[in-house]
Amino acid sequence: MTNAADSQLLTRVGPGTPMGAFMREYWIPAILSSELVADAPPTRVMLLGEKLIAFRDTQGQAGLMDHRCPHRCASLFFGRNEEGGIRCAYHGWKFKTTGECLDMPNVPEHQKFEQHVRAKAYPCVERNGIVWTYMGARAEPPPIPCFEAVLLGEAERNLFCVQRECNWLQGLEGDIDTSHFSFLHAGAVSFDQADPTNLGRYAMLNRAPEYHVADTDWGTMYAAHRPAETDTTYWRVAHYLFPFWTIPPDGAFSDHIIARAWVPMDDTHTMFFHVSWKKNTPGLRKLKDGTPIPGVSIGNDYLPNTSDWHGRWRLKANVSNDYLIDRDVQASGSYSGIEGIHLQDQALTESMGEIVDHTFENLAGSDLMISRTRRRILQAVRAAQHGATAPGVDRPETFQGARGGDFLSPNTVGWLEAYGEQMRDSKNPTGALKVAAE
Repeated sequence: MTNAADSQLLTRVGPGTPMGAFMREYWIPAILSSELVADAPPTRVMLLGEKLIAFRDTQGQAGLMDHRCPHRCASLFFGRNEEGGIRCAYHGWKFKTTGECLDMPNVPEHQKFEQHVRAKAYPCVERNGIVWTYMGARAEPPPIPCFEAVLLGEAERNLFCVQRECNWLQGLEGDIDTSHFSFLHAGAVSFDQADPTNLGRYAMLNRAPEYHVADTDWGTMYAAHRPAETDTTYWRVAHYLFPFWTIPPDGAFSDHIIARAWVPMDDTHTMFFHVSWKKNTPGLRKLKDGTPIPGVSIGNDYLPNTSDWHGRWRLKANVSNDYLIDRDVQASGSYSGIEGIHLQDQALTESMGEIVDHTFENLAGSDLMISRTRRRILQAVRAAQHGATAPGVDRPETFQGARGGDFLSPNTVGWLEAYGEQMRDSKNPTGALKVAAE
């Protein structure tokens, strides 16, 4: 069980918190590149409990800074994005994306001191559709992440965001909890009904897998295993990667290039960034007659974005309408009665409350990856409090050792050996890592 003190450390991410300081040592996805247009109005961004604005200047450079003008603290959200900077609407002070003050038009020339004023701004780098920021204490930011999914080009990737109204950890833990797939997503499907060409059908044959779990250089990993055909084992492998990334298991290991970032907006809201290869072999989606499994559609139906701090990438189906649950469908065809894999996960993780009360839980053997990951995070955060470098920060290639997905192997092969064999046989199918290295 996670006690109250550990729960507090794990879930609070604002300025001055141990977890917030830990996360700030990594490059963080802040906003999609597509959300920013040169010289267009700024966008409000809530990130790790800080109220920020994002904008793109005349030259196309993305900026991310505290929304408060360092003059009198009026919000720069109301500013004018013009001619290479953001100009405060209150007194006209103007700032570059990097924070330098460019102009003090309401101050007499002999009293100006632009060189001594800076807006609080964070470094930004754009890569493959995402604006990344570094919010940490280092004068020189560390290398930017380089695992395969985040290196995919525009034509090859699926990229989207969804906001969840809950703490980052409970959102993330849904991705490293494999047994819920056989219930929430496919609980109404039997092994005999499932697509016989997809390995995911074995999750219907045995809905209570055994687990191997291990600490890794990049975080933690699990290998859930079930008996399959004679003398073979069905494996589903997934990973947690510091500080808030997951690689889920729902697809063929050979080409399952995917990553998800569970980026805390604040303690009770999370922005979920999803990036995956378009040529991935999907997990179990169909019945043996070729029709879709009820409820497993992929896609997001959004509300219009608004300009408030939590106004981006919200789903139309949400807590206010019970996620459009259909009880008749639940009784007759879909285990959950909720349409869409992502929405099913969203409904259940948000139903736990804004921040789950971990002292109320009764964890079981099926939660081994959950408990191991919490312990791994706690150890890393406490070590960082005593001066240790956050894992993988200086060696981003560390994360390239992680791949998720499912596969079969002979019973005579151990789990780590089986994982290693799969990595050797299916390494770098997209070519993204090779291109990055060159």
